[in-house]
Amino acid sequence: MSEEPRRADVRVGSSTHALSPVSVAERKLGAGPSQWLALAAIALAAVAADQLTKHIVAGELSLDDGVHVAGPLWIRHVQNSGIAFGFFSQATAPVIVVTAVAVAWMLWFFARAGARHPILPVALGLVIGGSVSNLVDRVRLGYVTDFIDLRWWPSFNLADSFIVIGVLVLLGALVLAEREPRRSQRLHDASSRSS
Repeated sequence: MSEEPRRADVRVGSSTHALSPVSVAERKLGAGPSQWLALAAIALAAVAADQLTKHIVAGELSLDDGVHVAGPLWIRHVQNSGIAFGFFSQATAPVIVVTAVAVAWMLWFFARAGARHPILPVALGLVIGGSVSNLVDRVRLGYVTDFIDLRWWPSFNLADSFIVIGVLVLLGALVLAEREPRRSQRLHDASSRSS
């Protein structure tokens, strides 16, 4: 008597070994054309705005001159050869290399995960745009022009603001994305207990 060959038991909604449930459909996370277009548009807008404001300040104000705008806000022409708050002012070449590596890493990350969250093109566009604009100045001039002076905080420029805003948007999106699955799980657990 010949034995019938064994058939694999594959259940709907589970993996091939029937132990791990399949909970989400797989989707590609790499950036598509629309994400790349959004990233490029935001990054180029950030570079243009930053370069324009620096050009105006450098053309209208002599170095260390300032104009009071309102309250603690001054527009003061300052040159910064370092990074944020003037750190590493004597290390322009290493700052250029580190910034270039950071921008390359962000582009690589975006290529692999640009479709993961709809806010990524905005957040990384701001960070990359601000980084590239300051990088261009460091390579071309050896320093960046800072001009926003709040009196109680070191001077900065629009590129610095774009970088900070982009990082905050990215962190906010990550925190919200982390909270949403927990909230969904709590709602699921509560409905399971009530039924």
